[in-house]
Amino acid sequence: MTDLIAKTAIDRRLAEIVTPVIEGLGFELVRLRLQGGKNATLQIMADRPEGGIVVDDCAEISTAVSAALDVEDPIEERYNLEVSSPGIDRPLTRLKDFDIWEGYEAKIETSEMIDTRKRFKGILRGTEGSEVLIEIEEQGEQVVIGLQFDWLADAKLVLTDELIAEMLRQKKATDSIDETDFDDIDESPEEDT
Repeated sequence: MTDLIAKTAIDRRLAEIVTPVIEGLGFELVRLRLQGGKNATLQIMADRPEGGIVVDDCAEISTAVSAALDVEDPIEERYNLEVSSPGIDRPLTRLKDFDIWEGYEAKIETSEMIDTRKRFKGILRGTEGSEVLIEIEEQGEQVVIGLQFDWLADAKLVLTDELIAEMLRQKKATDSIDETDFDDIDESPEEDT
């Protein structure tokens, strides 16, 4: 199965090193890319399983990943480490992403031609087995087609008003709970006297 999280051999090797570190902190690796050249950059996108990563989370991940990479030392040349959130128009890299974002517009590109095309744009309709379901317009009609996940070369959400509204709703939900409000609560069981 094609892995959209890490495409190249070096990306997959790096993902093997950093995934346990990121998961150990309570996050998920969304995508990893080593961009080569004179000023190489290791780009890591991570998120919370329930969504809602913030800048401090990225800094925490960066520190932990840097330490792990210093020990393993898999990259020979100098590089910059860049840890970020997936953003609103996030890449869809895992099969479960297509279920999570069902009902939202996406662009999907396949590695091979499927019925004379490689690019599909439409509304995600979840998954069925290892197929990604997407509703597209074909000859003036809306049809749902299934694309095998391992056929995919790239997939991402399309920035729409509905997507922005959902991201704002999620942000509001996660921002409304300030965990420091619970720091002074005594969790010891009450004793009967």
